[in-house]
Amino acid sequence: MKSPKGRLELTWMGKDLALIPAEHGKYDYQWVDRSDPRAREVKSLQVTDTVGELEGPTGAGENLLIAGESADALRSLGTVPEWSQKYRGKVKLVYIDPPFNTDQAFEHYADALEHSVWLTMMRDRIRHLKPLMSGDASIWVHLDDAEVHRMRGLLDEEFGAENFVGEVVWQKADSTRNDAKGLSIDQDFILVYRRSAAWAPNRLPRTAKSDARFSSPDGDAKPWFDGDPTAPGAKTHQGMVYAIQHPITGELHYPARGRCWWTEQATILREMNGYAPYELRDIEDASARATLCGVPADAVRQGVQAVMLAIPLEEAQGIARQRYEQGDWPMVILRSGGTGGLGRKSYVPSTGLAVSTWWSNEMVGHNREAKAEIKALFPGQSAFDTPKPERLLSRIIQVATQPGDLVLDCFGGSGTTAAVAHKMGRRWVTVELLQSTVEKFIQPRLNKVVRGEDTGGITIQKERVDVAGLPEGMTPEDAQLFTTLLGRVTKSMSGLDPQTVKALRTATRTREETTAQWTGGGGFTVARMGPSMYEVDDEDGEVYLSEAATNGAFSQAVAGQLRFSLTPDHPVFCGVKRRLRLAVVDGVADEQVVRTVVEHLGDGEKAVVVAKGVLPEAEQLLSELSPGSRLRKAPEDLFPKATVK
Repeated sequence: MKSPKGRLELTWMGKDLALIPAEHGKYDYQWVDRSDPRAREVKSLQVTDTVGELEGPTGAGENLLIAGESADALRSLGTVPEWSQKYRGKVKLVYIDPPFNTDQAFEHYADALEHSVWLTMMRDRIRHLKPLMSGDASIWVHLDDAEVHRMRGLLDEEFGAENFVGEVVWQKADSTRNDAKGLSIDQDFILVYRRSAAWAPNRLPRTAKSDARFSSPDGDAKPWFDGDPTAPGAKTHQGMVYAIQHPITGELHYPARGRCWWTEQATILREMNGYAPYELRDIEDASARATLCGVPADAVRQGVQAVMLAIPLEEAQGIARQRYEQGDWPMVILRSGGTGGLGRKSYVPSTGLAVSTWWSNEMVGHNREAKAEIKALFPGQSAFDTPKPERLLSRIIQVATQPGDLVLDCFGGSGTTAAVAHKMGRRWVTVELLQSTVEKFIQPRLNKVVRGEDTGGITIQKERVDVAGLPEGMTPEDAQLFTTLLGRVTKSMSGLDPQTVKALRTATRTREETTAQWTGGGGFTVARMGPSMYEVDDEDGEVYLSEAATNGAFSQAVAGQLRFSLTPDHPVFCGVKRRLRLAVVDGVADEQVVRTVVEHLGDGEKAVVVAKGVLPEAEQLLSELSPGSRLRKAPEDLFPKATVK
């Protein structure tokens, strides 16, 4: 649907409403108005445990495991001063693997949310995530084909279509499902968006396999491959569309239609002079150039000269042929033994490999590998239905972060994101809805990581290495495949020379080496979301304080809601914000409360007093004794847009 401003946007039932959990600990929600206190409440985060050493070079003190509703957790992390100073604007990578909404019921979580509920749930969490992300952060949203198209529209709205980076396709299956009713779905999708143009992906390390296409047939000291000597953009770069005369055949070579030469003309002139003397010359080919540029003849750029031989062709042929046979050719190469078209030497890049959007299971693992990792960690227990392999998360973290960066996953599941981030020297925050999942799976898994007892996943790196001195261009992986196929051939054929077969096996011998990438260390904090301080009558919308709103719990929650830093040791005030002091009264604010508050104010300080009841004379007294200080009645003055009692 098109918005009144002319911008395309995704609409759905309930988009203007908010969601709150209908039942604690389940992906089950009900619609409420956005002003509902239950949708705006900032709950306290209560630390329940610490594991390992929280200090260290990677800032292990920021590693945080939260049990509770993800929206509550994200809102608190971005609002409560004690947490927001650690996390707001600090997250470099968000990876989320939300419920896919595929109408499946898994043992560990429900995954059957109706589309509009699912979209609102995701929209709200994305809006809570954005303040936590740094300006150079990225978000990776892992989905299957049930919601990926809708999520793309939602992310365009929330981050801007200009910040879409790409859609990674992960080959999650390692075999075709013959029991599929339709097509065998072999892939998931990961939508990647950047927070701003400040983000750029890290390049991947080069491998022997990626460099196998580079060689040096001319004896060049640096390996190269024959690359495309042209680039797109002929219409906008008309000065780079011109003829180059071949030094042996004398033919004129132009870029293909719509393309131009890959570099400036001065460089090409210099390189062609490596074969024979060349010069720039006007050959009056404006009509041909206009066709290649896709513009009318009278609109093509004038005065563009061709790169032409400066001596007769017969003389140039001998010089060029001798130069070609000498080897170590110029950057512009002559194909097909010297008489073909023009190519370009592309050397091994020094910046690593660009990240492609196709991630094969060979590259980053598959579902079966992920399940095996979980079973190894928790033998005899029911494994998750859709865990992700550690290699997949390792690739994402490698591309999106540097050591010491902060990684956040608010759909914790089996804890893979946190475990991999920890092993890779990143700081992390993970949130899981189910307390039972935290206790049964995530915390025990992370305990093992800290103690160095997790030997699976990326803990051990396996690499196939060359033993025999492989032929040029053959990788250890190629050699392994060759010996496998050779074995099949020798079994199916008779009469092969045993010595020849043995020599082939010896010449392609490899072995697998393992290296420990992680041996333990670091630590983390465990916390759970505090209870709600409010109850709302769904019939009349009236708001009440809940039974949990007593003593210190209520003070802590109010301080977080109003963004006051806690001062637990002060006899009167529970929070401070610059020159403001916060007092929370578990009862009625009367004249005695006001006098006590004012007596404890320092020079230039003002007070915010929150109480469950406020007497009129107390308000009058406070304005007289401390102008600028104010009284608030809970809950209505904390949520002024809500209907309250």
